[in-house]
Amino acid sequence: MFEQKHQKIAPVSVFIRRVAVYIGIAILVILIALFIGVAGYHWIAGFSWVDSLLNASMILGGMGPVNLLSNASAKVFASLYALFSGLVFIAVMGIVFTPIVHRMLHKFHMDEKDLKGSI
Repeated sequence: MFEQKHQKIAPVSVFIRRVAVYIGIAILVILIALFIGVAGYHWIAGFSWVDSLLNASMILGGMGPVNLLSNASAKVFASLYALFSGLVFIAVMGIVFTPIVHRMLHKFHMDEKDLKGSI
């Protein structure tokens, strides 16, 4: 998907499209993680759909839960979901920065004659 070291750097339009695709993938990962949290809070903790969305969003965003958890299984789910959310954050940052870091590293490995006309 990316150009190799010996190839010319991609035009800005290709780079912007690539960044948009990777941001779309990151949003998809966030939505899947949010769905897991909402479903877990709804079915395991017994919260309403809106309260489940609120709690899942707060944990996924790194803020912490809003409602008190009444049973042990809900507390275990919340704990595992919080750990999962931390890993999702790391993964999403990796996904978003991949095309940017690749372009930066590609520029570091190019000769000056190859850089003419690129950003």
